[in-house]
Amino acid sequence: MNAVEQAYREHWARLLAILTAELRDLDLAEESLQDAFAAAVPAWPPVPDNPPAWLLTAARRRAVSRLRHMAVAARKLPLLVVDEPQAGDDLLSLIFTCCHPALSMEARVALTLRCVGGLGTRQIARLFLVGEATMAARITRAKKKISQAGIPYRVPSGPELVARRDGVLAVLYLIFTEGYAAAEGEDLIRTEPAAQAIALARMLAALMPHDSEVGALLALMMLHHARRDARLDERGRIVTLAEQDRGRWHREEIAEALGLLRPGPPGLYQVQAAIAAEHASALLPQDTDWTAIAQLYELLEALTGSAVVRLNRAVAVAESQGPADGLELLAGLEERLPRHHLLPATRAELLRRLGRLEEAVEEYGKALALVGTAPEREFLQSRRATLHP
Repeated sequence: MNAVEQAYREHWARLLAILTAELRDLDLAEESLQDAFAAAVPAWPPVPDNPPAWLLTAARRRAVSRLRHMAVAARKLPLLVVDEPQAGDDLLSLIFTCCHPALSMEARVALTLRCVGGLGTRQIARLFLVGEATMAARITRAKKKISQAGIPYRVPSGPELVARRDGVLAVLYLIFTEGYAAAEGEDLIRTEPAAQAIALARMLAALMPHDSEVGALLALMMLHHARRDARLDERGRIVTLAEQDRGRWHREEIAEALGLLRPGPPGLYQVQAAIAAEHASALLPQDTDWTAIAQLYELLEALTGSAVVRLNRAVAVAESQGPADGLELLAGLEERLPRHHLLPATRAELLRRLGRLEEAVEEYGKALALVGTAPEREFLQSRRATLHP
């Protein structure tokens, strides 16, 4: 990695945050910073003693030049070379601006990856399986929305902070989920978006070190991601949690994640992280405390009212109390999860364990009609093929 690439990875988000704070124009800040990095390619070597200060000064000069061409007074912009920039509050402001609720969730995700993650439009388009032109238009619309709607560039405070923080966490978790369990395509697991979400969450946790929910989300994603090498076999087929080679789990990542968990009032991500911690702490499948997991899912359902949580709770109850009790919890979920393949897939597994094989075959068929990824489809087909009602 050359010096410019390293500077881009290490300083892009902080410098963009500083410039956006000064210019109050995300588009202008991003274009000026891109120009500065482009100018650094022929100018380095020699690498300056303070690369981020060099880049910030170059970006400011380009912003002034752009403003002059727009007949806007440039005297308001400082042009001094500064020491290492301090951009904690500015970076938080950038994150909260990118994740503003006035933007669609798709726009929030794209803008966060572009501005905070430093990813190019082509990379973001590839992550979410859309064309580059489509993603470019999405990012452009988001920036225009910020400008036209007068979205404030600031960190919210008081009750608004909690609500807005939850929106930021939801964006990061959505990015992670697209990598951890893709909704469609040939690949179930794509490590790049999952790793990017974890990197962004690390950044947020460093900026908000005393927020237990921020730390819990980071821990939750790390605990899931630590199992990545064991979730598929050498042919790309799904390996169930009970059958995974736990020696392939990244134990050092699990230990780090467990260390991030802090006591506090039960929140959405704290409870989910506690569930993931129960799974990750079990050295053998039979060591899993399914009773504790079922109780945690019950608490999570009370917090969220989510039908997906009820589905997961049913699985835990089936393990701790038996498949009949788990099946009972699935009753009535069709209306709430009409297109969710895991509902009939779960029902099929529980019916299978109860010996109701004809019903299980029917449910596998329903799941196959809804499933979106090739590995999951192959898994369901293999499970159905073993039944001979």
